[in-house]
Amino acid sequence: MSSSSSHPRLASVPPIDIPSSDAMSRPRAVSAPKSKSASAVDPVLRNALRYTISAREYETLHKYVISRSRVLRKRAPTVNTVEKYMKGDGNRRASIARDNPPVKGKGKEKAALGSPAPRAGGGGGGGDSYNARAIRHALRIFVATGIGAKAYEMLIARIKGQQEPPASQKKQPFYKSSPLRLSLSLSTILLLYRLLFRFFKRLRAQLLDPTAAPFRERNPRTSNTLTSPYAPAVGAGLAGLALGIYPSQQLRLTITISLMFRALEFGYNLLEDEGSIWGFRARAGGNGLVKRERPWWFGSWLLQPLAMGQLLHATVFDRESSPAGFFDLISKHMNTYLHAAPQNLPSGVQWPGPWDIVDSLAQMAKLNWPPFVSPTLFPNEPTLPATLTTLAPLTSQAYPIITSLSCASLHPGDPSCLRTYLTFWVRSVPRLGRFFIIFYSMLMLPRYKLLYNAPLHLLNRLLSKALRLTTFATGAVSTAWASICFFQTWLPRTFLPTQRFFLGGFLAGLWAFVERNEGRSIFLYTARTSVDSLWKVGVKRRWWRAMKGGDVWLFALALAITGAVYERDARAIREANVRKGISWLSGTGFRDWGLEDEDELEMDGTSKEE
Repeated sequence: MSSSSSHPRLASVPPIDIPSSDAMSRPRAVSAPKSKSASAVDPVLRNALRYTISAREYETLHKYVISRSRVLRKRAPTVNTVEKYMKGDGNRRASIARDNPPVKGKGKEKAALGSPAPRAGGGGGGGDSYNARAIRHALRIFVATGIGAKAYEMLIARIKGQQEPPASQKKQPFYKSSPLRLSLSLSTILLLYRLLFRFFKRLRAQLLDPTAAPFRERNPRTSNTLTSPYAPAVGAGLAGLALGIYPSQQLRLTITISLMFRALEFGYNLLEDEGSIWGFRARAGGNGLVKRERPWWFGSWLLQPLAMGQLLHATVFDRESSPAGFFDLISKHMNTYLHAAPQNLPSGVQWPGPWDIVDSLAQMAKLNWPPFVSPTLFPNEPTLPATLTTLAPLTSQAYPIITSLSCASLHPGDPSCLRTYLTFWVRSVPRLGRFFIIFYSMLMLPRYKLLYNAPLHLLNRLLSKALRLTTFATGAVSTAWASICFFQTWLPRTFLPTQRFFLGGFLAGLWAFVERNEGRSIFLYTARTSVDSLWKVGVKRRWWRAMKGGDVWLFALALAITGAVYERDARAIREANVRKGISWLSGTGFRDWGLEDEDELEMDGTSKEE
């Protein structure tokens, strides 16, 4: 009954159509239509923009240049459009987020780990990643240094009167030209330094993570090296090896010596600030220790005697290893010791020039300073050695009472060495004084407001600078020449015959004491020139052997020392612009992080006290 009665009800239910497995298909995800701007952006154009200009720079360019021109304003894209170009699509933003993960820290540490640079006004970086900034800055360095080096070559050629380049330079391929290799070397150093610095910085952060404890336990020495706070700076110093792209010329050696001097200076400042050089003394009352102050007489002027001695000795005995402009500087307009040819000189007589006199002085030293025999008293006898016959026109008019051949060559018209020395001062001081007054007056032109507000102060400073530098220059040059006569008078002929030039230069360098407060740049330049000359003299005389690429390794070492000192204590680098430059080289922005960190510490201390 029940079954029969329920049958009509089931029959009234319509059948359900179940699709077969073949007919079933996977539902498709509904994709949102791509935006017009994202689909229209060419990846090549986006990368070209990102590696050429940042969104912030384009905003500044648009504000001050493009927006003021009607034609450019219509044709150039807006700032928002450029930002969208640089950001790209969502996949690109995800890759940028993976490339620049959120990092902990503040200030320089956060910037060094590769976080995007914050925009003014609180905006994002506009797709401006760490790698994009590094490549962009490297390309700019490549273009700027290439143009500058080529312009410098053309300027020097015009000054020397060489309108056409030499034949050897015409045949040189473009990829071997010095300007190209210099710009390529510098840009590669910048790019590699930033990439290595961020790599070692992130590696250090990962090794310091608690999850890396097993690795630190298995490799204690490696982990201690890589987790050192100086590891990123030292590792990034390997980028200095890219200096080898530039050919081994004088410029490469000069760059290496200059950076090495700066690195040693920064290291010395660090040690002095920490009290490692002068030590500590007990505080008054016995309460603790205080750092000793530097002696008043100690300074960079102490380098000048050693540098002047070496340069004078190299100029006399190793002319090709000495700077060409050094002797030209001390011999120009020095007619008290170097005499010009008289007007009534016979046509067949060759008058000795400045370099001839220097070569003759070197021969005198090698001959143990022979005495002077006057040709006036002995006209029919040879009065000069065979190697010094070039001095015959000069010594033939010397006073017969002169007993030294060097004195007869330097001041034949005056038998008194002291009077000649004083005459040099009388003639040189007015001329050098006028030159330095004009030179410093031109340097003070940008400070014309100070001339209006405090004219007496500016005039006093100008005259004091010119007077000190005139005294230093006149005293150094006159002492270098007069020391030859002095040693001839008071020392035996065979006592240190060739080393007297070093002693004379050493005495001449002691005049740096007059300019010890403001002549630091002069002293360091002279010291760098002396080190360059000493290296060449040592190679020539086989005191040491030149290692191939040794200057490149020294450059990398100097770069590592500079970075390590900056990481240790940025205040050891006295110049604020240099600190900003090192920060920019590391990729942390052109900012003075040393002062900012110090301000943050002061603010933290103040907040804790409150």
